[in-house]
Amino acid sequence: MKSTKRQVSVLFMLFGMLFCVCLITANVLETKQMSFGPISITGGLLVFPVSYIINDCVCEVWGYSKTRLLIWYGFAMNFIFVMFGTLCDAIPGAPYWDNEEGFHAIFGLAPRIVFASFLAFIIGSFINAYVMSRMKISSEGRYFSRRAILSTIFGETADSLIFFPIAFWGVIPGSELPVLMLSQVVLKTLYELIALPITIQVVRITKRHEDEDTFDYNIDYNIFKIKEFKE
Repeated sequence: MKSTKRQVSVLFMLFGMLFCVCLITANVLETKQMSFGPISITGGLLVFPVSYIINDCVCEVWGYSKTRLLIWYGFAMNFIFVMFGTLCDAIPGAPYWDNEEGFHAIFGLAPRIVFASFLAFIIGSFINAYVMSRMKISSEGRYFSRRAILSTIFGETADSLIFFPIAFWGVIPGSELPVLMLSQVVLKTLYELIALPITIQVVRITKRHEDEDTFDYNIDYNIFKIKEFKE
């Protein structure tokens, strides 16, 4: 009886692991608010944009189908991390342990913040991947830099428009929310611009190593078709 085995690229697996590390790290760092003059940002800004860079790289090399798989994989790992953190936070600490308040500040996220984070991540990531995929087809594979930046702007804008109003309405002054959202989008886009030369080289090396350069012709963009990806 002949059996067929699915093989996943080692590089794709490495991208997936880094993607998950970035998401989980961003969740922890997001609890810290920072100010630089009139600009307010969250600690997640230090690492979260890397997830969009990985999203761009995977979509450019392997296409939307594997990017869709990557996004849901990241969502699942992040969900598991948050659930175990919440469970551990709910269990009373030992009488001699005096870090309960600090631990709770990191892992005791309010339900609406968790909901906002997951919803914003899913919508922002899929918009980023969709824009990247469609622009690659329309440009016949040219102008990677332009596509990477524009897809990030669309994705990050959606992410910020969803996350901040849901997570912080009534907590942060209403007049500060638009400033916070705009600064997040601008700074994350600048982050990608600065990292763009490295991103371009990573994409070139990966394409050469994998002998892959996928164009998403006749693909179903349904975000729930996670089993539909090219071998």
